Amino acid sequence: MNVMETTEHLLALKVMRLTQPTLVSPQIITSENKDLPQGIFQQILQNDVTSVSGAETLAAGQFMLLPQSFGSIYLGETFSSYICVHNCANHPVDGVTVKADLQSNTTRISLPLNEKQNTPVTLNTEQTLDDVIHYEVKEIGTHILVCEVNYMTPAGFAQSFRKFFKFQVLKPLDVKTKFYNAETDEIYLEAQIQNKTSGPICLEKVELDSSEQYTVTSLNTLPNGESVFTAKNMLQPENSCQFLYCIKPIPEIAKDMAALRVANIIGKLDIVWRSNLGERGRLQTSQLQRNPIEYSDLRLKVVEAKNIVKIGEPFTFICRVSNTTERPMDLSAKLDTKTRFGCDYTGSAEFNIGQIDAGKYKDFPLTVLPAKLGLINISNLILSNTILKKPYKFDDFVQVFVVDSDYREDEAFQMNKFVRYDIMQTVN
Repeated sequence: MNVMETTEHLLALKVMRLTQPTLVSPQIITSENKDLPQGIFQQILQNDVTSVSGAETLAAGQFMLLPQSFGSIYLGETFSSYICVHNCANHPVDGVTVKADLQSNTTRISLPLNEKQNTPVTLNTEQTLDDVIHYEVKEIGTHILVCEVNYMTPAGFAQSFRKFFKFQVLKPLDVKTKFYNAETDEIYLEAQIQNKTSGPICLEKVELDSSEQYTVTSLNTLPNGESVFTAKNMLQPENSCQFLYCIKPIPEIAKDMAALRVANIIGKLDIVWRSNLGERGRLQTSQLQRNPIEYSDLRLKVVEAKNIVKIGEPFTFICRVSNTTERPMDLSAKLDTKTRFGCDYTGSAEFNIGQIDAGKYKDFPLTVLPAKLGLINISNLILSNTILKKPYKFDDFVQVFVVDSDYREDEAFQMNKFVRYDIMQTVN
């Protein structure tokens, strides 16, 4: 859009926003000659700049339409404008300076103009002083571009004038996030991104920048490295797309219960997109926080186990029990299968684990003998606090797939990746 402001001043200010054109199609409306409008519609089509001469009633395709107003801009896009001061007097004008400020609801930012020109200049007749400004808008709402021109009259008096150009910064994307806490220390983040612009956009990058306390694995690619989406993540207006990330605490945090409890800042999403004509936009969310983790007195986790075992052969796995309280515990363990009718395995154990200080853990082994083919769950483990005489019961804390004794190891290895054993439980 080109705005020219001329008054009694010796200089004229021109401001043009630099933006991409839009795509339009001709609107074809016709009627019979005997109808009331007769040739009015045909005459309108002939005068339409988007119609093809001699074929006005055919939609030949889309045309580029130059912007007709200052228009709107979306958050994260770059606002570009051409500012020109023109000497329309019939004599030189001394002491010419121009500056531009961008004012929002909360801030006022000075935009650099003619950085190489540090002193006022003299403009001869028909000479101009111009520059192009760029600024990535970072706030939603009404913005005003304030341009101020200063100069000296031939009589030596200082003169100045200002012009204001208002435009709106709109919300381009609607980002919704949801956290899922896994049974291990892993956290899964689902991010739903909705296109709120008036045209299609292409998502170039959607990444989660983790905080120093976590590492992130994107689950939006296939094992061969290809995206789970199409080659270009095109989003039509109001359409949405979901992205999934697996977040794990760094080893130093994972080992420290107190640090893990307060490590709630996950990171922020970094989103880059382009419009249908290639305009680039970027948006970063604020720091994402998950809800504080509430651990119970004890936390049981299987740290080492096979996924597939043979029937009739002992199956040994390693458990880790963590004391999440602020006081030491003295624990004993009991795994009893005699009282369970139709149990899928045999094996009993009763032993003392020992003292576990607050925030610490201990590993201990358990062994059972599978007695049934298929997927079995190990349950009925009772950990007792001998100090307070308080029992804690764990059920279905590990799963294992039991195969026939003549099953080949290579076949078991192929199935190994489909069976899950990393079960973790917390109890009061």
